[in-house]
Amino acid sequence: MVHTTSPLAADLPGKSYTVPNYWQIQQRLCSLIDNYVADKQLQERLEDLPKQFTHPQPRPWKPIDWQAINHSQIIGIKPDVFLSVLIGAMDTEAPIRGYTQTSRQYLEKLHPQMGQFVGGTVNEAGELQEIGLWEKEERQHTPALMKIYTQLTGEKITPKHRIVRGYIPTDDPHEDLYRHGLHRVATEYGATCLYLWLMAHTTGALQDVLEELAKDEINHMTKFWGFGVWTFPDTGLIRITTTLIKTRSQNYERNNLMRTLRRMMNTLNWNAWTPTNKATLLFTFTYTMQRLWKWHNSLTPEYLHNLFAS
Repeated sequence: MVHTTSPLAADLPGKSYTVPNYWQIQQRLCSLIDNYVADKQLQERLEDLPKQFTHPQPRPWKPIDWQAINHSQIIGIKPDVFLSVLIGAMDTEAPIRGYTQTSRQYLEKLHPQMGQFVGGTVNEAGELQEIGLWEKEERQHTPALMKIYTQLTGEKITPKHRIVRGYIPTDDPHEDLYRHGLHRVATEYGATCLYLWLMAHTTGALQDVLEELAKDEINHMTKFWGFGVWTFPDTGLIRITTTLIKTRSQNYERNNLMRTLRRMMNTLNWNAWTPTNKATLLFTFTYTMQRLWKWHNSLTPEYLHNLFAS
């Protein structure tokens, strides 16, 4: 039997509504983003990275009352749409081994410590010997999403198998890493926004699980972002825009942000979302980026040099 404790008791945004309107959801989102994407939180996550190079320790999750998850903890979104978003997130998270090994290959010659952080270590034959910390933390996500789905529907589910775009080097490894790193930061940012948005539409134990997913994505996004700014100090809006233009072509073989965005929208069943759902997700992307860009401006060359070059 599903345990139905009050969903309002552990509501993290602070104030819950049974049938929230756009402004109430926005209020919840602001509360969440201000809390989880605060400068202090981001700084702590970035400054944790050098420690993880030498003493990698997975971030522990708080205890989850899985049996307490129920439909009453979904607010402001139709349950069938919520489930389709859940499936989309699950299918996207599932090929984590492919993501980590591709990133490791782009990193290992230029930044071996970061390569080991994301993709672990391999032997001379290229066989994985030990998984990286990024994978250790991210590999919890798909099983967690599967548990939520089963608890809400009573049905088992298996994620779709998707082939990840692999390592495609050119004669310019630095540019290869820049393009791949930009794509990696963008996907972590997208996952961060999606889980924060889902948190605003949930309460109770269901929200507790999504909080842990969001914390992981924020942690990894912050580390990749800060390390990327240190690695490529000449980056900026002009270079980012130029890179995006170069990768827009449909026949571009490497990671393509626009192609990824279209795939994500299809995977998340975007066409079934209400206008309010769509508007609040766009608000989440915008407001989260505002917070991130404010933090980005604090990443001075001196600060990053002391953090990573010492």
